[in-house]
Amino acid sequence: MGTNHPVAATFGMFFYGTLKRGQRNHGYCRGALEVRGATVRGSLYDLPEGYPALVVPENNILTVGTADPVRDAGADLGAGWKKTPAPEAPTVFGELYVFDDAAERLPAIDSLEGFAPGDPTSPYRRVLVPARTDGSTTAAWAYVASETRGRHLPGGRWPA
Repeated sequence: MGTNHPVAATFGMFFYGTLKRGQRNHGYCRGALEVRGATVRGSLYDLPEGYPALVVPENNILTVGTADPVRDAGADLGAGWKKTPAPEAPTVFGELYVFDDAAERLPAIDSLEGFAPGDPTSPYRRVLVPARTDGSTTAAWAYVASETRGRHLPGGRWPA
């Protein structure tokens, strides 16, 4: 007889900057189960610090990340996540990563991105947004800024 083991929830993350393939923080993405090109609705800015910031319309945010990464990764949003992305927002290009190790992965990347769950002074928030890949839409976590600053990248790609 086999032993039943809990199956880790898989979760998606949308990266648009230094975590993408070929960029300086890509090492944080080792062990991804899947990687593919993706887009989200929003605006991208090139910051003087040498990395980008994504700003998304508030109506595209499905939920905000918490201090419980396992709960966040397994969030059952039902049909609620299938919101239609704001059509007026431009497109930002990046990569969708699928992981299954939320307890380790999310806190590590939260720290890299300066996201402290529940702290309104954090420079970034981890939010769940609709991401489009290959003609379908899926929910993915992304790090977003609450304000626009830096040089706007109208093409939605970083580096420009």
